[in-house]
Amino acid sequence: MREQHLLGGFTRRWLALRAPYDVRARNSDVLSAVTEAVADYPSISIVDLGCGTGATLRALSASLPTVQNWRLVDNNIGALDCAQAIAVAAGVEVKTVLLDLANDLQAALDGAVNIVTTSAFLDLVSQRWLEQLVWRAVARHLPLYAALTYDGRVVFKPIDPRDEAVIAAVNRHQRRDKGFGPALGPNAPSCAIELFQMAGYDVLHGHSDWTLGPVDREMQLEIFTAWADAARETNAVPIAELDLWLEARREAVALGRSQLRIGHVDFLARSLAKR
Repeated sequence: MREQHLLGGFTRRWLALRAPYDVRARNSDVLSAVTEAVADYPSISIVDLGCGTGATLRALSASLPTVQNWRLVDNNIGALDCAQAIAVAAGVEVKTVLLDLANDLQAALDGAVNIVTTSAFLDLVSQRWLEQLVWRAVARHLPLYAALTYDGRVVFKPIDPRDEAVIAAVNRHQRRDKGFGPALGPNAPSCAIELFQMAGYDVLHGHSDWTLGPVDREMQLEIFTAWADAARETNAVPIAELDLWLEARREAVALGRSQLRIGHVDFLARSLAKR
């Protein structure tokens, strides 16, 4: 779930590189609603699914009630070690759980839970897996905060005539099996929101796009290289065209002309019965 490369698995280097962009992109309205939803709890138990190196813990812990119990769940022991090392305030307890979420979601949610969280994860899972998550949350009236889910929107400056074909191939690659069955990829935000709304939940959602400019050279180069690799694996774009696209993108970065917006969505799903 968290190893290999940035399309379907994540190296520790990639997680560190993307971290400041994630912090900046999180939707403030949704984040405020999360803290408001649990403000009256004297203590709170949080399960963070696909926690990686602890991005959700870093983003939320300072805004939650003083006494917190975090259960960070992932299948990558290296990422869990990083998450466990995060410095937290007094009253914040952090437990890491090595678990295969593809096959044992129930174990992740066992015990006392007040809210379920996840970041940059739902686009990796299948619709069937997501339906199980929604069903388990709804059965216990649990709120769910999901941040930074990729939705397929990409805006380039300057525009290249090959952009549309490349991103279509990337989005096709995003739908490949990432360990949970055929991944939802860019359909994940709309699918998750619809499933919760159909279950009678109230869902607050908003964009949490990455915005990258000329100063973000390393990040842009990493993304363009990974996208070219992903598109190449689909055989949907001729190799010569893909090479020209990557060369043009790298040149724009080198000249300080490249800008990029990548669409993500944050949402908080809450049971109307618990509000």
